[in-house]
Amino acid sequence: MKILNLKTMLALILGCLTFTSCEKDNNPINGGDDQPLSTFVISATVDNANYLLTSDNLAEGELTTAGSGKETDLGSFWVYNSDKYLFRLVYNQGGAGVSSSYELNNVGNIADRSGTYEIRRFTTMGIHGSYLITTSTGALDSRNAETISGNNYIPRGFLVNDINMDNETIGTNTEERWAEDYFGNGEFVTLSGILEANGKIYTAPIPMGMSHYGVVVHEDKIRYPDLVKTESGGSGSGAYTAGELQWTQYPDEAYVAIYNDKSFSNPTILKTDKISYAAGRQQSQYYQMVWAADNGDVYVFSPSYAKTMSDNRQKTTLPAGVVRIKAGASAFDEGYYYNIEAQSGGCGFLRSWHISGDYFLLMMYDKPFSETDYAATKLAIFKGETGKLTYINGLPENITAFASAPYFENGKVFMPIMVTGQNPAIYVIDASNATASKGISVKANSITSVGKLSYQ
Repeated sequence: MKILNLKTMLALILGCLTFTSCEKDNNPINGGDDQPLSTFVISATVDNANYLLTSDNLAEGELTTAGSGKETDLGSFWVYNSDKYLFRLVYNQGGAGVSSSYELNNVGNIADRSGTYEIRRFTTMGIHGSYLITTSTGALDSRNAETISGNNYIPRGFLVNDINMDNETIGTNTEERWAEDYFGNGEFVTLSGILEANGKIYTAPIPMGMSHYGVVVHEDKIRYPDLVKTESGGSGSGAYTAGELQWTQYPDEAYVAIYNDKSFSNPTILKTDKISYAAGRQQSQYYQMVWAADNGDVYVFSPSYAKTMSDNRQKTTLPAGVVRIKAGASAFDEGYYYNIEAQSGGCGFLRSWHISGDYFLLMMYDKPFSETDYAATKLAIFKGETGKLTYINGLPENITAFASAPYFENGKVFMPIMVTGQNPAIYVIDASNATASKGISVKANSITSVGKLSYQ
């Protein structure tokens, strides 16, 4: 073995320092632009703190938050922009939340980006180009509300935030985008999911019933007058006030709106009576159920959450199912429908994601909505072309929760799972055979997300 003497070593070091810092900006660890520096990132919580941990492997091993990782504020949602940025979104009921983002620096550490964002209340989100978009439906800031409605009831519209993820700027819509009488039946809607596919934006408008404005202005469109509230009640996202008609009167239909861009104007609206509305619901959040396969075909899932309504007129009779819009089409594929409940023993689902190809991941409930104490503690794979639902084997017992943001790569799902009495762990799921194996675990209370960041 050749051993360098001290003078030789010093000469090499000085030579490196004088040659553009050993090309520090040219990928210092992997040493080539064709092999960018990258790492897996795991967001984990301990008590009231959050930590961003890095690992070059998700298939095995153990991590700890003690003395490692980057400590951050807690986040309501964690969103990855491919492998460029990680956004920490904060949801505050009734107000703005201070959100931020992170990136991987040139020495492989997670670093804060300079921008922060105060985001208006949102109930769904998605990515369109370089924009992270959040939306909700709320009272329009209309100076003409009194003359529009004939009273002081303010109509409802879409409240949009769009974050330019590259420039770290945020915009909110200044033009009024009405959500009232969206389908011509007097009801207002909220949007569920923002999907960029085939050069368009696909979203599911979810009918919400009739606002105070709608009840007054569209009185002739009230289908069931006795459903109009005569007193205030409820709590949280289920709160209501006297004079409004809460929840839709049309539970046995579903819609998809196709927009040309993020201006959310002049949509093409598609309707089907094969499924109920396409949204997974949890408190005030409306989870995306509209996803594109790799070939551009758009699959529209319905968990049939309207089965949970108390009034039979607002309770859907349709089972959880899926329909399809062929790539570039402006109508539903009439020959395509699959009944998911028939394959799940009557169970619906809370979340869905596209994996790869025409494989989709469904977070399934363990009991039908007709029973009590149902919980989303199972996972299944749905294959679009065959319509087959397959429950995943190899998952642990006593699951208490799944992360809201799993990671997908090469037909695999990396899903963080919380289990009673154990440290949370990431399970590696093979979509092609619906099998899972335990991967890396973390000494923490929970894992909220997993993804990948690369040095840009």
